[in-house]
Amino acid sequence: MSLPAPLNADTLYKHCDAEQFSFSTTEELEDKPQSAGQERAIEAIRFSIGMKHDGFNLFALGPGGTGKQTAIELYLKTTAPAEKVPDDWCYVYNFLKPRQPAAISMPPGKACALSKDMDLLIEELITSIPAAFNSEEYQEQEKAIKEEFQDKESSAIEALEKKAADNNIAVIRTPSGFAFAPIRKGEVLKSEEFLRLKPDEKEDIEREIAVLKESMQSIMMQIPKWQREGQEKLKELNQQVAGLAIRPVISELKTKYKEIAAIATYLEAAEKDIIDNFEQFLAREDQMQEILPVPAAIKGSRKKQFHRYRVNVIVDNGDTNGAPVVYEDKPSCQNLLGDIEHISQMGTLVTDFTLIKSGALHKANGGYLILDARRLLLEPLAYEALKKAIRTRQIRIESLAQLYSLISTVSLEPEPLALDIKVILLGERHLYYLLSAYDPDFRELFKVAADFDDTMERSEPAANSYANILAGIVRKGNLRHLDRHAVARVIEYGARISGDANRLSTHLQSLADLVHEADFFAGADNSAHIGRNHIQKAIDAKRYRAGRIPERIRTSMMEKTILIDTDSEKTGQINGLAVYLLGDQSFGHPSRITAQIRMGKGEVIDIEREVEMGGPIHSKGVLILTGFLGGRFGVDQPLSLSATLVFEQSYSGIEGDSASSAELYALLSALSDIPIRQWLAVTGSVNQHGEVQAIGGVNEKIEGFFDLCNARGLSGKEGVLIPASNTRHLMLREDVVEAVRDNRFHIYPVTHIDEGIEILTGKSAGKADENNVWQEGSINARIVARLKEIAEKQKAFSALSQKHSNNE
Repeated sequence: MSLPAPLNADTLYKHCDAEQFSFSTTEELEDKPQSAGQERAIEAIRFSIGMKHDGFNLFALGPGGTGKQTAIELYLKTTAPAEKVPDDWCYVYNFLKPRQPAAISMPPGKACALSKDMDLLIEELITSIPAAFNSEEYQEQEKAIKEEFQDKESSAIEALEKKAADNNIAVIRTPSGFAFAPIRKGEVLKSEEFLRLKPDEKEDIEREIAVLKESMQSIMMQIPKWQREGQEKLKELNQQVAGLAIRPVISELKTKYKEIAAIATYLEAAEKDIIDNFEQFLAREDQMQEILPVPAAIKGSRKKQFHRYRVNVIVDNGDTNGAPVVYEDKPSCQNLLGDIEHISQMGTLVTDFTLIKSGALHKANGGYLILDARRLLLEPLAYEALKKAIRTRQIRIESLAQLYSLISTVSLEPEPLALDIKVILLGERHLYYLLSAYDPDFRELFKVAADFDDTMERSEPAANSYANILAGIVRKGNLRHLDRHAVARVIEYGARISGDANRLSTHLQSLADLVHEADFFAGADNSAHIGRNHIQKAIDAKRYRAGRIPERIRTSMMEKTILIDTDSEKTGQINGLAVYLLGDQSFGHPSRITAQIRMGKGEVIDIEREVEMGGPIHSKGVLILTGFLGGRFGVDQPLSLSATLVFEQSYSGIEGDSASSAELYALLSALSDIPIRQWLAVTGSVNQHGEVQAIGGVNEKIEGFFDLCNARGLSGKEGVLIPASNTRHLMLREDVVEAVRDNRFHIYPVTHIDEGIEILTGKSAGKADENNVWQEGSINARIVARLKEIAEKQKAFSALSQKHSNNE
């Protein structure tokens, strides 16, 4: 078998040629907004924004920092201004149902105009109504109505007095009413004189007085009727006078807003209410009482009672250009749907329609609302409230405290507003998939997914797009511009963090952070521009800041607290490579893997799994090893052995299958009793056919083992075995590349386990003939022989055990 040659240094790092750029610095580039590498997502955005049917709301999914919000806002920046400006909305007092404020929509800019007009109306009525009632004409008419009542009462009394006088009876006015007494010669008879009269005379007088009392009683019963008639006439007069004062003023508003039926209806109701309650305009300052204890926009304490004629503007689109685009950073239920506020008055909470506050749905109505999905789900009840609003196409403002009986007070039931909106959610992919799987409403309401990619193809157009992105970052942050060599280094960095030399990361936040840090180092050097060395300093500084734990682990290996051998050859022992993620930084380091074999039933025991320290993927990888061993060595005879595998000095969980090839090498070494070179480390997964498969974090793993070997001193034999399919992913540090170029370190691309075991042991793996017989002296031949030996020993042991059982 021909073994793979170590990789050439030129294959370990794909450089970006700065000479391909036509600019000297990014200052020469136009600040063109771009969403490089996100064509699929942009097409989804275009489709969702253009689709006006229900349910085609958008969920932009992808890792944070990939520019989801930026891309959406840039697209809307070009399309939203061309759309129709939505109507204004306001709440007004409902004169028929005060607890249910009425919602009115009107053309953009009209709501604030109506609010000002109503304030001016009240201002004018405060002076015009009192003036009308203080006029001489009104005073004369009021006096005439009052005198008419007084004349009726006086005439009736006078007629009764005349009738009584004709019958020698006097009508006497007393504090308690009227009394009757007989008279003689113009004088009222005293009681003694009356008693001395003849019985017939007394009887006649008493009869006359009784008749007069009945007449008086009839008059007294007529007086309330006359009072009511007078009051009705006075009320008609008052309303007539109030109407004369009000109608000229309010007619102007009716004419101004005659095209808006809802406003015309409201003005009619307001006019009637003002006429019916004109007395409030006549009260003196010291008699004023607030109808509802809330603040008013009209200045002056006397004017506070007129707040129910105010207009509560919920949405004002007078200055809006096209459809509104709103991003709500804290999507709580109140911030989305609005709220009904309360104020404390005399120990209780009160409210009215002027305390209704708008939410993000109101502000974005007729346009676009952008929300962070994670923040939305963290807010109690907000997600369900949003779905309800989208589904019903209504914004219904409800007080949560009232809804859940957190407060006991009278609240309002505002009229719902019609909703026409496109909702855009931003979130990680797992949130989208979880909502799709577990929320039956989600797929109905968010039918379009804009999937933002983590990476894009590395090409010359992509490099130019990167340069434009960097120019935008510089201008936005007011930073120093990058020269072309710095841009090339950023592109190489983008390839490194993408995990593929032929692709570039689309994580714009990482690029922005790097440029900001490089600007700091350029400032320290008093440089006019950011150069390649400043980018490299920023990368090195970031690695150094996150290097405490990797350095401590490496120190422990140097001090042999953690046992990692890089000099000798050991049987059943190998250096596997693992990668660790700490925050936004990852690093690799070697781990010792050992294997032991004994007689058994053909099973491979994963100690990590037995103690529940191994994850399911790692356990799967170990079971694959069992399949490989059974397929290669268990066809002609049973595998009469048991093997154990373990990560030595591992005190935390193990997950992933990237060490499965290393575990298999350790098993093959233990079975063949051939030692493995400990100066070589291994990474890669394996399938049941022995093919070595690609893994992640290959750069970090190589660098982790290199750092340990370099600290101990490179002898020229150290190296790493990686899957050949991972070669395209290599973007190694410069010191690693230089060591490979100087033949002080080696990287072997392996496609099959047999290649790897030959490199690790220096022995031929062998090849099986048509009879499945391996070449004599090869590793596989030695394994077959060892398995036969174990099987024979087990057979002999079983026979001996059976013999002892029979003797007993």
